[in-house]
Amino acid sequence: MIDTSFLDQLTRFNLVVKKRVTSNLSGPRKSIAGGHGLTFKDYRIYAPGDDVRLIDWRVYARTDNLYIKVHEEERNLTVHIIIDGSASMGFGKPLSKFDYASMIGVGFAYLAMRDNEKFQFSTFADELEIFQPRRGMSHLAAMVQHLNSIKPKGYSKLLDTIRQYKKVIGSKSMLVIASDFLVNIEEIREAFYLLGDHEIKIIQVFDRVEKELKMEGDMKLIDSETKGLLRTFVSPRMRMEYQQQLDAHCAKIEEVCNKLNLQYNLAVTDTPIFDTFYKILEG
Repeated sequence: MIDTSFLDQLTRFNLVVKKRVTSNLSGPRKSIAGGHGLTFKDYRIYAPGDDVRLIDWRVYARTDNLYIKVHEEERNLTVHIIIDGSASMGFGKPLSKFDYASMIGVGFAYLAMRDNEKFQFSTFADELEIFQPRRGMSHLAAMVQHLNSIKPKGYSKLLDTIRQYKKVIGSKSMLVIASDFLVNIEEIREAFYLLGDHEIKIIQVFDRVEKELKMEGDMKLIDSETKGLLRTFVSPRMRMEYQQQLDAHCAKIEEVCNKLNLQYNLAVTDTPIFDTFYKILEG
């Protein structure tokens, strides 16, 4: 549950971020394509067919060579925030993984809003639910209200989600994707390959209990997505094997991110939310 005190904290956090972080969210955004924009980029030698009005005659006077100015178009960035709302994200107390991921997402939306950038919030499980990009506090408040109404359920269909979402991304954007990513590594790899050339922050969220399997003895474990029941005895050896497999899975995800130049972050829900937020922003 995201309460009003969190939004109040975001206001104070924003002031600190302004001082500590050279923000990736502030100021005008430049397209990667050269154009007749507002920001000077570089010079290049004049070629037949170029607009003669772009020739810099002062450079010609000094060098006897014809150079034209190359500019970059300035465009606002849309921040795309995609939160996993599948059943496994409902695990955890007092904050579920979904609550924690949503708070991170709201934080990014707030920073975007303060710089008059558009943000687009989406959730996914069996299906993708997209909200159209808007600016302003009323849109943020509507998102918080919606997130508080969601009960995580269903399966995490990450690859299907990215295939659909890719169609709605326009010019170069920032993507923030938060999930536990407890799906097959090949599905994750294929999904990440589809994301393209954007600024992408991958946030893998765990509860401390599942991260370290903090339990021991006879247990009845229920799969939150399939509802399957497993009766087992959790021994120290089992905990060690579980930890090794989970660590290996996380390492593979981080490896994929590194190869694709995506920022990978591991977040555990008992970490103060703003500590995690700082780490992500400064990454």
